[in-house]
Amino acid sequence: MARVTIEDCIDKLPNRFELVLLSAHRARMISQGAPITLDRDNDKDPVVSLREIADETINKDDLREEFIHAMQKHVEVDEPEPTEMPLLTSSVAGTVGEQVEGKDDEVEFEQMTEEELLRGLEGMPPAESPGSQRNGY
Repeated sequence: MARVTIEDCIDKLPNRFELVLLSAHRARMISQGAPITLDRDNDKDPVVSLREIADETINKDDLREEFIHAMQKHVEVDEPEPTEMPLLTSSVAGTVGEQVEGKDDEVEFEQMTEEELLRGLEGMPPAESPGSQRNGY
């Protein structure tokens, strides 16, 4: 029966590779508890998914979109801001960078961009790893 089902599906989806991907995705959906649109007739999930595609009880375009959505992995990228940020805030700068009386030279603070800060933090070893300089081992 599976051979007849595949031959029926080729009429609906002429690309055999797409047929394999979509029917496998639908079989996974069925195994995870998705409702079946026709009688099971003691068939396994891959055969049921092929029968659904052949009988057009499910929309192949919707199935294609669900498959694409399932395969996508969204990675959020935090883009650094182009503005420069001071290394120390002004409230801390008054106590840390105080001028010694009698000297006229100004105290300068190093400026770094957010991108430079992130790059520096990525280069630091994790705190809990042995041999890390931050945890004292």
